[in-house]
Amino acid sequence: MESVVLDTPEGIDAKLGWDPAVTEHDRRRILARELVAARLHIDADDVHVEREAPTVFGHHTHLVASANGQVVPFTINTASHRAATVVVIADMAMPLGVDIRDLLPDEQAKSAMHAHSHLWEGASELEFLNHWTRVQAVLAADGRGMRVRPENVRLDAGGTSGWVPDRPIHYRIVDVSRNAFVITIAYAPLPVVAAS
Repeated sequence: MESVVLDTPEGIDAKLGWDPAVTEHDRRRILARELVAARLHIDADDVHVEREAPTVFGHHTHLVASANGQVVPFTINTASHRAATVVVIADMAMPLGVDIRDLLPDEQAKSAMHAHSHLWEGASELEFLNHWTRVQAVLAADGRGMRVRPENVRLDAGGTSGWVPDRPIHYRIVDVSRNAFVITIAYAPLPVVAAS
C-alpha cells in the first residue's frame, strides 16, 4: 500500500494510504499502527489495533491501539473513500474528526452536497466539495453522527471554523488535501493550562 504523511497542526498526526487491493479495514489498521508507532517511537509490530468493543447492540468503527499490553491514550479517527483511507490520531481529550473525498464525486454525492449546503447560487463544484468535507469533518468531531443533519453545521466565512449551534464548542478546520483527494480535519484545541 502506498501512503504519505500529511501536514497537520501540532498535536495531530495523519496519514493517507491508498491501494484497491487492500481492504478498507486493513488500510485503517495498517495506517493507525504506523502512526501510533511513530508517535511512541516504537516498532509498528509492537502496536496492536482493534475495534472498540460495543457497549450496546451493533459495532463501533472507532479503533483502539495498544502497545505492550496497555491501551495508548490516543483518539484514532478514520475516513475512507473508494480505495483511499486517511487515519488521524491525537491525544484522547481532543475532539477530532476527518473526511476524505476525491475530486470527482458521483451524481449521488453531488446531489447530497447541494441539498444540505448553505453555499450561494453559482458556487463551483469544487467549492461545494470543499464545503461538504468541512461539514462532514465537523460532524465526525461532534460525534453524534446521523442525529445531526449536515445543514445544521455552520462554518465561518473563511471555512476555517465550524460548529453545531446547539453545542458551545467551535472546531478549527484544516485542509490537508493531497494528490487527487480533498481531506479535511476538524478539531477542538486542548485548553492551555497555566503552570502554577
